[in-house]
Amino acid sequence: MNIIIIDDDPLVVESLKTIIDANGIEILAVGYDGHQAVELYDKHRPDLILMDIRMEKLNGIDATEKILKIDPKAKILLITTFQDDEYIGAALSLGCKGYILKQNIKGIIPAINAIYSGNLVFDSKIVSNIKKYSKKDNIDIELTDREFDILLLVAEGLNNREIAEKLFLSEGTIRNYISNMLDKLSLRDRTQLAIYYYKMKYGVDE
Repeated sequence: MNIIIIDDDPLVVESLKTIIDANGIEILAVGYDGHQAVELYDKHRPDLILMDIRMEKLNGIDATEKILKIDPKAKILLITTFQDDEYIGAALSLGCKGYILKQNIKGIIPAINAIYSGNLVFDSKIVSNIKKYSKKDNIDIELTDREFDILLLVAEGLNNREIAEKLFLSEGTIRNYISNMLDKLSLRDRTQLAIYYYKMKYGVDE
């Protein structure tokens, strides 16, 4: 796996380089603003780009939009010190694969690995804040209470085994629920299911 690191704080960049390099992940390049992010992505086409959100010359959200126009399949993990609903909604509407807080140093490598494997990743603190005010009525779909419980856990990034353990159900039952939900919502896979939840939660149109 190889990645690019983008952050306007050189100390943060060096810290991230140390952590990532120690885990055997190749760092193709580093940059310090959104413009460099776009240029470096287009030049190197990394497996993943790890990028800060708040940067002066071009922020991470706008850079994400430009990168995804170059490569719609780009895997982008946003990092920030801010827990801001607007950022989360914007990131999802564009197609970011994850959003993690810089304070969660231990979570960076697992997040990178998860996104590389095709999963969505959202910092547990962000998910916890969402759950505090999430209500079924906020989602414009007809799901049963159990389906809604499973939807929240899928959006949190849990796999079938973990969901089954939390809800005291079998993995087979969870698979059946998710299959029915995908059919009901005309979605392809659990990644789309998680994106659907967040888009509905933040009122982001397709």
